[in-house]
Amino acid sequence: MLPKKSNSNHVLRFAIFVAFAIPICCGQNISRGSFPKGFVFGTASSAYQYEGAVKEDGRGQTIWDTFAHTFGKILDFSNADVTTDQYHLYPNDIQLMKDMGMDAYRFSIAWSRIYPNGSGKINQVGIDHYNNLINALLANGIEPYVTLYHWDLPQGLQDKYMGWLNPQIIKDFAAYAETCFKEFGDRVKHWITFNEPHTMSVQGYDVGLHAPGRCSILLPALCRGGNSATEPYIVGHNVLLSHATVVDIYKRKYQQKQRGSIGITLNSFWYEPATNSSDDIEAAQRALDFHLGWFIEPLILGDYPRSMKSRIRSRLPRFSKAQSKQLKGSFDFIGINHYTTWYAKANKYTIIFGVLLNDSIADSGAVTLPFKNGKPIADRAHSIWLYIVPEGIRSLMNYIRQKYGNPPVIITENGMDDGNSPFVSIKDAQKDEKRIKYHNDYLTSLLTAITEDGCNVKGYFVWSLLDNWEWAAGFSSRFGLYYVDFKDKLKKRYAKNSVKWFKNFLAL
Repeated sequence: MLPKKSNSNHVLRFAIFVAFAIPICCGQNISRGSFPKGFVFGTASSAYQYEGAVKEDGRGQTIWDTFAHTFGKILDFSNADVTTDQYHLYPNDIQLMKDMGMDAYRFSIAWSRIYPNGSGKINQVGIDHYNNLINALLANGIEPYVTLYHWDLPQGLQDKYMGWLNPQIIKDFAAYAETCFKEFGDRVKHWITFNEPHTMSVQGYDVGLHAPGRCSILLPALCRGGNSATEPYIVGHNVLLSHATVVDIYKRKYQQKQRGSIGITLNSFWYEPATNSSDDIEAAQRALDFHLGWFIEPLILGDYPRSMKSRIRSRLPRFSKAQSKQLKGSFDFIGINHYTTWYAKANKYTIIFGVLLNDSIADSGAVTLPFKNGKPIADRAHSIWLYIVPEGIRSLMNYIRQKYGNPPVIITENGMDDGNSPFVSIKDAQKDEKRIKYHNDYLTSLLTAITEDGCNVKGYFVWSLLDNWEWAAGFSSRFGLYYVDFKDKLKKRYAKNSVKWFKNFLAL
């Protein structure tokens, strides 16, 4: 339970002290044995980024199929029609996980393989595929962690009633989720309702850089309609209500018999105040409220953060008393996807180029950037947003412990990418010492949060097993422990040096 009185700035100051004032030796020798007994190590993926086979075995079209095939939406003009072809190659990939010593595999089910149009008739071939995948994982001693929704909404529901903008989605998502519980719940013991609702709300409905590509700020010509001032909040609201509805169904009808657990995966950067001024400290707190708090506080307290309600006002939907009650405590664990740390600075103005902005980014009153005074916060991976700040994961875990009552947390994604240069040979691409250092340092920082600070963290999933199709970045970004030769018809996998590092790490 949360303490009756909570000073958010005090919590933030404490987390900053933990992360930046206490030296952490990131070069120390750590291994699986350094972590508490039962701590889970795995790799993570998603259906759209991995499976391919987009027109096979009755799978329906998704909003990401539509988006990826729209000119100019993907950086390298690619699509995920084939990607890693895990739909066909999963037996081989399971062996790769087993050989490394991984305990678990987090993957998502493609809603449109179960219900090609989002609702209506079940596609039995889709059911059969995931049964085969789940059975193969378990036969090899790998525990499935299943995400029900990783952004790939059936296009049929988008066409029918605008998808996540319509509360009808709550009913259809619940029907899909219950089908999964019925069909797979006898073997799947770890369910995740949603992956990163913050990303899907902001990127899809505020700035328009993800499917379905809706926005109204700055570059409305790039979007197919939308309202950046309201739609992100409507989508987030419907996602939260869908989550609560599905968790309620699982707990009432399935959990006791199937003996599984259910949670949600949220994403968050850590935000360090750009200066020690009270304005910037408060801005960092608001940045966290509008990133993590937006979705975790309804689950902990049954309502949105106070800063969101006061700043967004009537544009932020409200929960009824019954909805609030259903949301509060609707999880067995919280998944956290964490990659990086940025600075936060107070922004007293929401006018850019003469335009008054009302959207989820401007509403926070915080400017967040990975550099200050022209200097980056740390070394960068390939992605323009991903700076390598291992201490941030410790600080974020302590923030969750202090502010939200230390709920069970699983790190459901953490990793870094290299670029996909045609001038780098496969042999050279396998030499990923930077990735090895990234995981060593982040795991060292996470271990300190667990063993020294008492953070309730239960597992760690690497993003990602394989190089894959990285949404709007396409194939320009390689996050995998295994290099995938996308030019090869067989999509051959090559172990990078990080595979050897993890194999040694997990063996001890």
